[in-house]
Amino acid sequence: MILQVSGTVSGNVQVPPSKSVAHRMLICAALSDAPCTIVCQSVNRDMEATMNCLNALGANITYTDGKFSVQPISEVRKGATLDCGESGSTLRFLLPVAAALGADATFIGQGRLPERPLSPLYEEMTAHGVKMTENGHMPLKCSGNLPAGLYTIDGGVSSQFISGLLMALPLTGIQSKIVVTGKQESASYIGLTLNALRQFGIEIQSTTDGYIIPSGQEFTTPATQVAVEGDWSAAAFWLTAGVAGSKPVTCTGLNYECSAQGDRRIVDVLRKMGADIATAGNTVTARPSSLTAAQIDCADIPDLVPILAVAASSAQGTTIFDNIRRLRIKESDRVQSILQLLGMAGIYAFASDNTLTVTGGPAKNCSYNPSGDHRMAMAAAVLASAKNVKITISDAECTAKSYPAFFDDFNALGGIVLKQQ
Repeated sequence: MILQVSGTVSGNVQVPPSKSVAHRMLICAALSDAPCTIVCQSVNRDMEATMNCLNALGANITYTDGKFSVQPISEVRKGATLDCGESGSTLRFLLPVAAALGADATFIGQGRLPERPLSPLYEEMTAHGVKMTENGHMPLKCSGNLPAGLYTIDGGVSSQFISGLLMALPLTGIQSKIVVTGKQESASYIGLTLNALRQFGIEIQSTTDGYIIPSGQEFTTPATQVAVEGDWSAAAFWLTAGVAGSKPVTCTGLNYECSAQGDRRIVDVLRKMGADIATAGNTVTARPSSLTAAQIDCADIPDLVPILAVAASSAQGTTIFDNIRRLRIKESDRVQSILQLLGMAGIYAFASDNTLTVTGGPAKNCSYNPSGDHRMAMAAAVLASAKNVKITISDAECTAKSYPAFFDDFNALGGIVLKQQ
């Protein structure tokens, strides 16, 4: 699908539920002792991938009227094929979970997922006796049982490896420990995992070098239904549109004070650049602002870099983004994707191995291929709105990975979305 987008967005928008939270809740609910209802106002492809994989393992999860109904796994379905779609979270979370269940599962995926790294999780699992086909190739067959024990993970590759083990090791019933070496990046995502585990009866002990999973614990369903909070990663696009454009935008369904999502830092980073953003209750309002360049450490907020690069293009001066290396192993090589988007629009930007530099300036009409990357397609639309230009986006349907209604919301907020032949 090819769309031409333009026009200034403004008004109120209900942000979709957080897929990061939904993944974790669905997995914990499927491993629990009783049925569970998870309120989630909308779904996307990544959530569906996790739901379908859990069903393949023996759960019975359905989605109707804004709610997941979860019947937990009572008998593990051996030899199932788990289609993770393009969801790195689904693969990295469920690989150790399936092994702890002794599921002898086969994992498949699409897009760039087969290329995205599984090391050092792969090596740690095989060192503990789990048998897997060659790393980096799909289908990936996994057999044997993941045992309790001591697991050592480099924290600088992906927090998802640690989260997967944290959800899997309680199933062994025996105390285990995860030692995290190096700098632990995206630490807030570990916090989301610990929150979800706590909701479902699993307590994890944090140590100076990692985590202890005490013995004798079982997943238990909460007494009342649980709800997936709004997605700060999605809200970041609208908040940037508000501060970089000419009209305010208000996001609802968020709580800046209470959320554990790391991407709530979009408010702090934009304020650092001079943005006028107000938070109150479950709403966040972003008003047109005179932005100035800043130096931004992206180690814990990699998913915000595409839209922050758009904000930087509207800032006076040159913004420097540090610790961007991991962006190269996302749904696209996001460093190159950002350079391509800004370059096509006439905005100066360049990158080294671990740094991205963006200089604010005027933009021009252009065409852009996001290479199947949902965040890049949404960033392109916000760039068009903020800069008052027309951008033709190919493969625009890739936004369904995280935000299927994005272009509907863009249109409802006053933006112009024209389908091209």
